[in-house]
Amino acid sequence: MGRRAALAGGAALPLLGGQAEAQQARDTLRIVFRDGVPNVDPYFNSQRTGLILAHQGWDCLVHRDPSDFSIKPLLATAWNWLDSKTIDFTLRQGVTFHNGDPFTADDVVYTFNTVSNPETRTATPSNYSWIDRAEKTGEHAVRIHLKRPTPAALDYFALVYPIWPKAYRERVGADGYARAPVAAGPYKITANNPGASIEYERYDGYYEGSPKGKPAIRRLSIRFVPDAATELTELLSGRTDWIWNINPDQLPNLERIPNFRVARQESMRVGYMTMDSAGRTGAGNPLTKLPVRKAILHAIDRQTIATRLVQGGSRVPPAPCYPSQFGCDAEAAVQYEYDPAKARALLAEAGYPNGFDTEIVSYILPQWGSAVQNYLQAVGIRARLTQLQVAAAIQRSQEGRAPMYLGSWGSYSINDVSSFMPTWFGGGGDDYFRDAETQRLLEEGGSTNDEAARRRAYSAAIRRVTEQAAFVPVHTYVNAYGYVRNLEFQTWADELPRFFWAKWR
Repeated sequence: MGRRAALAGGAALPLLGGQAEAQQARDTLRIVFRDGVPNVDPYFNSQRTGLILAHQGWDCLVHRDPSDFSIKPLLATAWNWLDSKTIDFTLRQGVTFHNGDPFTADDVVYTFNTVSNPETRTATPSNYSWIDRAEKTGEHAVRIHLKRPTPAALDYFALVYPIWPKAYRERVGADGYARAPVAAGPYKITANNPGASIEYERYDGYYEGSPKGKPAIRRLSIRFVPDAATELTELLSGRTDWIWNINPDQLPNLERIPNFRVARQESMRVGYMTMDSAGRTGAGNPLTKLPVRKAILHAIDRQTIATRLVQGGSRVPPAPCYPSQFGCDAEAAVQYEYDPAKARALLAEAGYPNGFDTEIVSYILPQWGSAVQNYLQAVGIRARLTQLQVAAAIQRSQEGRAPMYLGSWGSYSINDVSSFMPTWFGGGGDDYFRDAETQRLLEEGGSTNDEAARRRAYSAAIRRVTEQAAFVPVHTYVNAYGYVRNLEFQTWADELPRFFWAKWR
């Protein structure tokens, strides 16, 4: 594949310059992702691509500056904590949605009260379950009541609470809104073919004073392709201008082609594997036995996967969270070194001296999934690798049909354990541990502003999860970007490409 990619790049060189200039003349940035988003409404998909798409078209109450994670005004111009569970927002005046409707407090109240209602069935309920209610205190003023103190509340408000237009969404319904969304962000969606393509155009009515600013590039044309090879081919052949998460093995070839730029950036994303310790896929599942799960952790050489496959400075997270997140206590985590002999002994202790058959459901790069599969095979665990598209894999996991599951989690870029651990251990669809004590500790850690108490609760949860070998943090992600040379584009550690800040050179 490396040689074929290099040849393809060389063959495309006479054409690429002209194609890139043509797109610049049309003022259209063509973008390709390989995980089709079936529902572009940000509350109804849990994909990183969905979050990226949302931030181009929707605005939240506040904005988090990616350079220093400071919170700045966006749809709200000011905020004030009345107590640990009540916050007032003053809303920006003169803002309109993409259909011309004025933005008011009614839109904020409608959005918050709808998504915090469990009957709404958002894709990631833990992001919204801590909201009690929102109330209107003026035409451009709202009060948000929390069920419990939530120290990372403003980060959530900045990243995962885009505002819906109440009148429009009520008129067209949830399905109609998903097909033809209207929002208040810097770009408006002009065409939406779910899972296939989305077209954006700069919203010329976007308000002054936004830290996002008015986009320099007029149009975004986004398509979804099935795999990494197709994605790279689209770039090399001149049919797209930007891709990311390139297979690291392909980067040297791409870097040698003068028409392209390559950038690497470690992100807050963690590659992980869950194991069905709760027996959701069957009571006789070997993964319900602690020695088996410990054997799996000893069987996988995670450091080699990080160093040689992911590359670019990837690390093995010592705990089931991203190292910089508040409460991610590496010292509390039980560590499992790579030791195939110990893995085989543990399997024999559990009653599987000849190993067993199981299945890994995955949407990550096939090469990385195959590496995990091969490490398990070496100690006798014969794991069939089922490679699916992202949305299909997520659905299967949430339905409890994934004995082992390889995925990645970027925490919606929120630098707090509350955006990581409750997803996998909080009792929701992705929880294959189902441990009441861990759920209690996570609830305790997320229910106070006392930093010391939070740390104690999260450390205890990390200790319990790792003692029970309930989760495999495999590596951190290093995003690899490839894009045409005449595009000015900056990467950020929060893994949110901001196309509204991109420019043509």
